Amino acid sequence: MPSTLNSDVVIVGTGVVGCLIAEQALDAGLSVLMLEAGPRVSRDTIVENYRNLPPTLRNHWNAPYPPKPWAPHLETRTPTEAASYLDLTGPNAKAYEQGYVRYAGGATWHWAGICWRMTPDDLRLKSLYGVGRDWAFSYDVLEPYYARAEHAMGVCGPGDPALQWPPRTARSRPYPMGPIPFGPGEQRLTDVAATLGMQNLPAPQARNSGVSFDGRPPCCGNNNCFPVCPIAAKYDAATALPRIEAKGGRIITNAVAYRVETNAQKKVEAVHYYDPNRTSHSVSGKIFVLACNGIETPKLLLLSADDKNPRGVANSSDQVGRNMMDQPKLIADIEMSEPLWTGVGPVQSSSIMNTSQGDFRREYAGAMFRMENMARSTFGGLAALEKGLYGKALDQEIRRLSACTARLTVEHEPLPLPFNRLTLSDKKDWLGLNRPRIYYDVGDYVRRSAENYTVPLLKKLATALGATDIKISPEFLHSDHIMGGTIMGNDPSDSVVDADCRAHDHDNLFLPGGAAMTTGGSGNSTITMAALALKAADAIVGQLNHA
Repeated sequence: MPSTLNSDVVIVGTGVVGCLIAEQALDAGLSVLMLEAGPRVSRDTIVENYRNLPPTLRNHWNAPYPPKPWAPHLETRTPTEAASYLDLTGPNAKAYEQGYVRYAGGATWHWAGICWRMTPDDLRLKSLYGVGRDWAFSYDVLEPYYARAEHAMGVCGPGDPALQWPPRTARSRPYPMGPIPFGPGEQRLTDVAATLGMQNLPAPQARNSGVSFDGRPPCCGNNNCFPVCPIAAKYDAATALPRIEAKGGRIITNAVAYRVETNAQKKVEAVHYYDPNRTSHSVSGKIFVLACNGIETPKLLLLSADDKNPRGVANSSDQVGRNMMDQPKLIADIEMSEPLWTGVGPVQSSSIMNTSQGDFRREYAGAMFRMENMARSTFGGLAALEKGLYGKALDQEIRRLSACTARLTVEHEPLPLPFNRLTLSDKKDWLGLNRPRIYYDVGDYVRRSAENYTVPLLKKLATALGATDIKISPEFLHSDHIMGGTIMGNDPSDSVVDADCRAHDHDNLFLPGGAAMTTGGSGNSTITMAALALKAADAIVGQLNHA
């Protein structure tokens, strides 16, 4: 039978944003109910799924997470699968093939764990460089939330200010743990990059470095962070779910939210969801948080259009679904005459960040450079087999390619462009809900950067590493950093949420996380999403305590 539930705080989504808000609300004595579209699975199930994959699918990070019919997400193993959920259009459609999963715990199951903060300049693009938008607040407002997020997630990082990012900014708290040492490949990259004026920094990462933290063991260098940390040394939101339940929170899985209901006073009254039997249920509450991610949140708001909200919930500005961002990525696969030996430690442990800053941003995008630290044995084995080798020759070629190949990556800073837009497709999913349709164009700001700045620099870096062969991707690819669909701002006419990620149109609806980000910067977005979650949590607790 359909059910009606009630809670002080109703959270749609069980990723890092939803979990951080849930814990803070529970600690404040509020009741919390969380809805998750997908299933809840154990870590050993994911690990076993990965082990059973054929080598040709090992680089498809979603492959160990088969979607349920009622909670589809993007699959990229075949062209048919790639077109089965996201309806992508535009000149750079492939650059928005986002690899999130609809599972309890969200995309943090298979994220790299990297936690680069944005810089003060990243938040003031319009004021400083005349492009993009300014955030609703300065870096100084966000900094304490960054520090809280780093401690909530267990982020390790360098204690030396010369190796910290952003440069020349005060930190309110040190990292909970010191950095993970570089492997030989990353040390070689660091030394070579320095000769080109590029500083390769130890990446702050939500991973335990040599000590246990928050019930998680120290990293032992499995090098399987993509697609899952087998021992939970890396933070993922799935590790937070038992804590949330122990504090009294309730989690309902396989619950696909399809409508947000508002009343005549513009308050949200309920969220309606389908279970796997297509039976509808509803949840009422005092405060509602949509933390589904930067695609599913605007999709749900648009699905909720009715007579009171003809453009969709929270969309009087017509900005819901606009300004979709990711960091358009180019990769260079290189072959060298001498061994580099990636694969020691996590799949990513460092990045070159100083290339993301400068006055050139008036004309073209800044960018982050990194070398992927994944072990190359699977890639080398497949490449050697394609050459038709066998016996001793095959063995020697696998060894050579495993040691003497690498992947360099450059991720460009995006601008919030209103024509990069999520709308509702006329194509339906298994439940009969409109699939998300996304138009995506990286824009001339990024294209000029690739032509004039990043690709030439990428070639210089590869050559300095001793590359004998360089293959650069022919088109921009996705970085899985989904941002912008419910953009933040102080003006309700051109933004969706305020500085606390509260919807301008509905004072008991919060839309925190990547969708609220005003600009994207060049670094991974998760720690900024987490900081915005904690800022929103403070506002939620304060609002209910003064109700």
